[in-house]
Amino acid sequence: MQTNTKSNGFRLSVMTLAIMNVTAVVSLRGLATEAIYGPASAFYYLFAAIVFLIPTAMVAAELAAMFSTKQGGVFRWVGEAFGARAGFLAIWLQWIQSTIWYPTVLTFGAVSIAFIGTDAVADEALASNRLFTLIVVLAIYWIATFISLRGLGWVGKVSKWGGIIGTIIPAALLIILAIIYLASGGQNNLNMKESFFPDLTNFNNLVLASSIFLFYAGMEMMGIHVMDVENPKRNYPRAIIIGSLVTVIIFILGTFSLGIVVPAKDISLTQTLLIGFDNYFQYIHMSWMGSVIAIALVFGVLAGVLTWVAGPSKGIFAVGRAGYLPPFFQKTNSQGVQRNILLVQGVIVTILGLLFVVMPSVQAFYQILSQLTVLLYLIMYMMMFAAAITLRYKLPTYDRPFRLGARGNVLMWVLAGLGFCGSLLAFVLSFIPPSQISIGSNAVWYIVLIVGAVLFVGIPFIIYAMRKPSWRAADAEFEPFEWEAKR
Repeated sequence: MQTNTKSNGFRLSVMTLAIMNVTAVVSLRGLATEAIYGPASAFYYLFAAIVFLIPTAMVAAELAAMFSTKQGGVFRWVGEAFGARAGFLAIWLQWIQSTIWYPTVLTFGAVSIAFIGTDAVADEALASNRLFTLIVVLAIYWIATFISLRGLGWVGKVSKWGGIIGTIIPAALLIILAIIYLASGGQNNLNMKESFFPDLTNFNNLVLASSIFLFYAGMEMMGIHVMDVENPKRNYPRAIIIGSLVTVIIFILGTFSLGIVVPAKDISLTQTLLIGFDNYFQYIHMSWMGSVIAIALVFGVLAGVLTWVAGPSKGIFAVGRAGYLPPFFQKTNSQGVQRNILLVQGVIVTILGLLFVVMPSVQAFYQILSQLTVLLYLIMYMMMFAAAITLRYKLPTYDRPFRLGARGNVLMWVLAGLGFCGSLLAFVLSFIPPSQISIGSNAVWYIVLIVGAVLFVGIPFIIYAMRKPSWRAADAEFEPFEWEAKR
């Protein structure tokens, strides 16, 4: 049995952890995705929060507290329940989905750079230029990779200020501008007579909405802080609920703010946020502020990518050194940074960037990569939720410093069950081509998603089958699973 988990002495307040949750999850780049749905977007945000956001945070908190003294993260959680092969698949998916995510977030960054200019027509034309977007995506990504390889200590500060300047402030400003616009008689392009409840019988209406689950993805990372909160059994759920409410409010009001100033028929997944800001600033005769916001958003994107370009790779690097990756992937540079994993990650990003040549538009490229990211991440989440339930029976007496439900397994079944079913629903819907976006041939859509999913899920099984005892690093310190220790 695990020894009692102890905190490092530092204590996070409820509000501090709630703000950390908001900062970690909220991203403005996806607001346009839901603005297409008008008032019904609020339903999607609330639905996803109930069946995914809160279950993810709460279930991950129990798992993180259980294994807070052991390495591995989701590899440990899933591996304890279903074996090392499944654990390796889970952490692989966590890493590879983040790798696929980079082109999508950098596409938004490229669009933001295009809107730094003062000519709105020229800005929109540049933002739609595939060659420009491809060059910016690859250039910024490789610059971030080379900086990460140097192991610079100031990356954390850039992330903090990038989040404040590039996300929190623009979100607040967007909502304030919408209030000013409506209060002064501006035309509301959001049809408030539409129903809050969408037509759930039309699958096409749910396809783009399924990507909202990715808006809330990453909350499992907050589970590592569960033991840094005073009285975690009481205060951690409070922090999660407060953070979730604030996150949902920002998403709903931000989405409404865009829908108010940009008609639904004119919404573009990649450009609408910048166009919305431009429209508001023109209305209050401060058009020059559009360039300022574009720069702020670029800073937020770059800071996030710079922070995360090496982050997820650290987890799979540690697992790899325990004997699950060939020695090639365990190579580091003089700074101790996982050099070869980052370089392979960069090659994958480059190949994905070349999808520009077969997709009909920047918007289509953005959407299909977003959907592939959702598919892979949701597989990992389904494994995590299933593992949490399984461990209640496989390790019933294991020390759980933070436990869902004082007695019995009912609350775990409810939360993990909701999270699993919600993830499964979004997974299925992600394969349906969206009717609102021109993606060219449906065949290309299905080929990229199905082949991409099969390829990225199959690779870890091949690697696992090929593993050798010599792959384990001599100085690797990786605790065995409970089931291994009992052999």
